[in-house]
Amino acid sequence: MRKGYGRFVIVVLVLVLSVPAYAVISADTVEKISDVLIKAPAANHWQVMANEVYGWMQAKKTDFIIIDVRPNPPGQQGGRMPGAVFIPYNEILKAENLKKLPKDKKVILVCVTGQTQNLPMLVLRSLGYDAYTMAFGHAAWIKGYMGAEFMQQAIQNAGEKNFPVEQ
Repeated sequence: MRKGYGRFVIVVLVLVLSVPAYAVISADTVEKISDVLIKAPAANHWQVMANEVYGWMQAKKTDFIIIDVRPNPPGQQGGRMPGAVFIPYNEILKAENLKKLPKDKKVILVCVTGQTQNLPMLVLRSLGYDAYTMAFGHAAWIKGYMGAEFMQQAIQNAGEKNFPVEQ
């Protein structure tokens, strides 16, 4: 009896793991995400510049919120933008964190260099949030920030390695 149960579990696992991811996601969800992506070029990819955010702060605008999505608390990484709420990018879709995000304001996501903030942005837009990313993240905001060093190292590496490029 025990052998039969073990085989049954293995068969079920094989079947479950063999189902392609697109079969699990509903067609409506895929269409919704596709609609968001199609609008990206016309919306400047929902990206704002540090100078623009600073201007909103100076004008004391209240129609936006800054979400610091770096994986580690801001105090360990050179500080934070004034008024920013810390929610790591990998935890932003938890119910208790989504409750912190207003749907009636621009939600500006900011990470180290502008890369990981893009991960939750598409999902948030698909959920109805007016989500944006700040170009180059905190590297564009904090003077001497380590994110700028990462980018400079990448640029230097590309120059030294001269990676192949097709035309």
